Amino acid sequence: MRGKTKPYALITGASKGIGKSIAYELAKQGYPLLLVARSEEELKALSEDLQVKYSINAPILSIDLSINGASLKVTNWIKMNNYPVGFLVNNAGYGVWGDFSQSSLTDQLGMMQLNMNVVVELSHLLVPILLQEKQAYILNISSTAAYQAVPTLAVYSATKSFVLSFTRALRFELAQTSISVTCFSPGPVDTGFAARAGLNAFSKMAEKFNMQPDEVAKIAVKAMFNKKSEVIPGFKNIISVYANRILPKAFIEKTAAGIYKI
Repeated sequence: MRGKTKPYALITGASKGIGKSIAYELAKQGYPLLLVARSEEELKALSEDLQVKYSINAPILSIDLSINGASLKVTNWIKMNNYPVGFLVNNAGYGVWGDFSQSSLTDQLGMMQLNMNVVVELSHLLVPILLQEKQAYILNISSTAAYQAVPTLAVYSATKSFVLSFTRALRFELAQTSISVTCFSPGPVDTGFAARAGLNAFSKMAEKFNMQPDEVAKIAVKAMFNKKSEVIPGFKNIISVYANRILPKAFIEKTAAGIYKI
């Protein structure tokens, strides 16, 4: 940190779900925030609420990160305003559900751009900025889907596997620097993700297993500050990931296909 001034936390996908809850969790601890998402109205409402409740600065940038060049625009925004960034929370992402061959290629590629490329781009562009802080953090939001192949969510689960692998390697490379890198892989969370992905039938079943965004955000932020390498919140989720490691892949994939069947 620079003197008594706390560094900013850049949060992508900050307008809703886990990103929004992480924003509140960090604001409670007095950290100023840089809020990035597509919805300007939701960002404005969030920023105003955070500033009133916690007296922190919370500038917003409304931008579609899935568009080529968006990550550079975010970085230029940071540099132009001379924001001292000490946290990068790569949270923005979405899923596309359905048989791969029958799904829109445009949607699949857009998901890959947001879920993977933006994580890489922002990490690469912001590492020099993060290194200016005495202690800095990168928190990448993955998913329990990262630990297995998921039929009908084939590309989504693959993107999250990428995030997990990338985070592990980046953590190793930055181990001797001031930047701690954490991968956070939640299971079902009550964020509306299933409905947005087109999983309307599954969303009803998921309600029985969903964790709440605020609960998940607290675990994520604590793990980040504790410099954990990778964290899976929830006992059931930990068990399911462990099962993926010891049970035959064919069985796991058949089970997943049954859960997410069309």
